[in-house]
Amino acid sequence: MKELAKIIRAARGKIQPDLVLKNARVVNVFSAETYPADIAVLGERIVGIGEYTGKKEIDLERAFVLPGLIDGHMHIESAMVKVQEFARSVVPRGTTSVVCDPHEIANVHGLEGIHYILNSSKYSPVNIYVMLSSCVPATEFETSGANLRGFDLYPLLREKWVLGLGEMMNYPGVLNEDEGLLDKISMTHDKRIDGHAPGLSGKDLNAYVAAGVTSDHESTSIDEVIEKLRLGMYIMIREGSVTKNLRDLLPAVTTENLSRCFFVTDDRHPKDLLEKGHIDHMVKMAIKEGLDPVSAIRLATINTAQYFGLKDLGAIAPGYRADLVMVDSLKRFNVKMVMKSGRVVARDGEMVVPRPKTPEITLRSSINIKWLAPEDFDIRADGERVKVIDLVPGQIVTRAKVERAKIENGVVVADTERDLLPIAVVERHLASDNIGHAIVRGFGLRKGAIASSIAHDSHNIVVVGTSSEDMMAAVVEISKMRGGLSVVRDGQLLAGLPLPIAGLMSELTLAEVVAGLDKVRKAARRLGSGLDDPFMAMSFLSLPVIPELKVTDRGLFDVERFELTSLFA
Repeated sequence: MKELAKIIRAARGKIQPDLVLKNARVVNVFSAETYPADIAVLGERIVGIGEYTGKKEIDLERAFVLPGLIDGHMHIESAMVKVQEFARSVVPRGTTSVVCDPHEIANVHGLEGIHYILNSSKYSPVNIYVMLSSCVPATEFETSGANLRGFDLYPLLREKWVLGLGEMMNYPGVLNEDEGLLDKISMTHDKRIDGHAPGLSGKDLNAYVAAGVTSDHESTSIDEVIEKLRLGMYIMIREGSVTKNLRDLLPAVTTENLSRCFFVTDDRHPKDLLEKGHIDHMVKMAIKEGLDPVSAIRLATINTAQYFGLKDLGAIAPGYRADLVMVDSLKRFNVKMVMKSGRVVARDGEMVVPRPKTPEITLRSSINIKWLAPEDFDIRADGERVKVIDLVPGQIVTRAKVERAKIENGVVVADTERDLLPIAVVERHLASDNIGHAIVRGFGLRKGAIASSIAHDSHNIVVVGTSSEDMMAAVVEISKMRGGLSVVRDGQLLAGLPLPIAGLMSELTLAEVVAGLDKVRKAARRLGSGLDDPFMAMSFLSLPVIPELKVTDRGLFDVERFELTSLFA
């Protein structure tokens, strides 16, 4: 009660608050206006807006002050660094809260992976909330490192930092009344259930929403947004590193439906985080596209907070947490200072607080593969024509084609003249014999092989190459690094980036990871690849929920028919 009385007195001006931000221009996301005022802070919370004097004062010299930015759906693993390193990379950009789905690490380590994210988030300069991974594994047609059922996840719903159930990407399972999925939905009760339903429409979409799914981040057209809004869904407007939808979807946002939309990054990769930024980049883009600046800020703050029920985040008002961002201009949107819970944590793009001393959290090695031989990567011919996974530039969807195979001694081999290359997915969780084979077009390799332990969603090892020997060597290098990316030619490692944390994340800084990625990409280009990021393209070729053809450790997968299919036509 004494603490509450202190708050009341500070708000009334009877006692001095701990801190007053003087000469601020407040961005009010409730009234959609900006105006000059002081901001009084007591402890971690705002107690007043108006004219105040404090024990400590900071003159903001008429800088604009807005609530801390919130990412409503993302995967920290995509940043390829530890949780604390991710946090220190986005805070100077104005991000003070994220809602993450640890779907990637959960597919590798199960509950251990989710606990790793939760425990690593302690003492972070960012509020890290978790949506429990709903689809581990994503489908029954691949081998993951875990199988999370409803009763595995249920105890975590009582955790303070757990907000609900993460993206329900197996929407065919929901529509077909899969008992395990319905158990997870039923146990969530009044917490949020995020969606993942690209192209779902009509009565099937009705059923998906009726089941309890409340949002979607996979819309790619205005018509899709409007249909989902009409059914009561919240629209997550996504601008990731691979899937970029902001420019296409922004025209669908109106004054009337603004409160039902908010910004997310989904997958934001190291180079983009370092060079372009995080949610601040989306706000800048939206303003540049013509959206009113205060509306853009609402999409990055209060709308997200209200969707997830974060009652003390997303606004500048008495009782709200003092997570604040100061920018020089609402047009340029350059972040000058960031406060987290009433404490200045970043200035001019740099953290100004030391790294917290936290216990080291370790995970067991996640790379467990069988003893390999070059012939494991041979594709024995069972016909003259093969189904081909055709890359679509800049997209994670693929096209299904049929081509005449190049066959030597009964084995389908690389045809570099037509850019038809073998691709394999090696199971890496249980050391089983599973190796799925396919043919892919679009990488352009003339020699050598590239491999990665980042392979959505089960994150087995994926490798593309021009010979079975180099493909095996590239996978072996991944095993030596306990996960990572490798580029091999004539059996020799040209470049590699170790990712020993679940085969997904590095122990290096963000800048060091970006430098390592540049090295492996340049090495891949020396092998002939014309792709800007062949590793990113390769990582989505094992994702069996995105059309049309993909490959898992169990073989070629026809997404349209949702079944494994023969490689030979």
